[in-house]
Amino acid sequence: MPAVPESVIHVARRHNEPVVVQTLRSTVAAVLAYVAALHLTTDRAPLLAPLTALLVVQVTLYATLTNGLRRMVAVIAGVLIAAGFSELVGLSWWSLGLLILASLVLGHLLRVDEYVPEVAISGMLVLGVTHVTETARGRVGETVIGAVVGMLLNLFLAPPVFVQPASEAIEALAGRMRDLLLDIGGRTHRMTRPETVGWLHEARRLDQDIVRVDVELSRAEESLRLNPRVRQGELARLVLRSGLDTLEICAVVLRTLCRSLADLAVDREGRQDRVYPDEVAAPLCDLLEQLATAVDGFGRLITAQVSASAEQAEEELAQALLDGRAARERISRLLVAEMERRPDRWQLQGALLANIDRLLDELDVERRSQMLAEALDRHHRERRERQASRALLDRVRGGRRQHPG
Repeated sequence: MPAVPESVIHVARRHNEPVVVQTLRSTVAAVLAYVAALHLTTDRAPLLAPLTALLVVQVTLYATLTNGLRRMVAVIAGVLIAAGFSELVGLSWWSLGLLILASLVLGHLLRVDEYVPEVAISGMLVLGVTHVTETARGRVGETVIGAVVGMLLNLFLAPPVFVQPASEAIEALAGRMRDLLLDIGGRTHRMTRPETVGWLHEARRLDQDIVRVDVELSRAEESLRLNPRVRQGELARLVLRSGLDTLEICAVVLRTLCRSLADLAVDREGRQDRVYPDEVAAPLCDLLEQLATAVDGFGRLITAQVSASAEQAEEELAQALLDGRAARERISRLLVAEMERRPDRWQLQGALLANIDRLLDELDVERRSQMLAEALDRHHRERRERQASRALLDRVRGGRRQHPG
């Protein structure tokens, strides 16, 4: 059997990437909108329909539907304003300015977001032609065709769910934290000021990684909304979002831990100093390695809870936390002796222990289970409240129809 070329494998792996998905879906939607407009309108070149489809079609179902509705509302609003202006005042410099002002204000009132300028653009294009009614009808018709085709495309070319890329991004973030902890742990015997400053800079760069992961997660959350292919979308969203929140806190704690180590590497006179003797460095190395294992296990648990191996990942994380707490007890006794030897450093030693405790607490399995349970309860409670509010509103409206006086 011949080997599959690397280029084919690369394309197959990237078929669900947002850029690839957006390109293919936009192209198909634009062509279909153009063909539909040729059959449904009298325009020989109805390019507004494919243009609308290009603007409407997004990488997720929710974004496509909301974009389609907003654009249709924006165009119809602009056409209606222009039709009114053409009947009353016609086209002049002051009527054009008044039209633009009214269109932009109406766009904001209608909350069409990025399509606010579209209200004014539609109004200007209609106001500036001779046959206002015909132009308005054509512009609205082509816009509706393009928007409807873009939204209906989801029935035949369903957008993918981006949970897996978000899970991989979270796991990669946990892996970078693990690598940093392992790097620190592997050099506790010869920890110097330049090294600790380098670790601090590396910990600060985690903020940029968190921003990128948040973008991936936001796309995943949006891909779950209104998607009929997803049965447990809310659970997946809560698992991933709570996991990223925990890792964000861990990144802050890790940065503070590196700050403490950098301060410990300098004595009172500002001279570089060895941070810990060998009898303290070895247990500290073991503790940091356990923390690295726990952080990595937490990242894998987040991925596993939206797949099939959550139980095994949870057991591994629980064991890593158990070993980490045992190592923490050993190092705390040694640091007490170290503070007696160097009393001027007791605040920094205490801060180091406090950061280690915070990491262990944030990664705790039971704490995470409780947080997820509370988040699910809060979500169900809010949904019940929304349903009750809608039911009450429907009863009020029904009563008004029965008793109009």
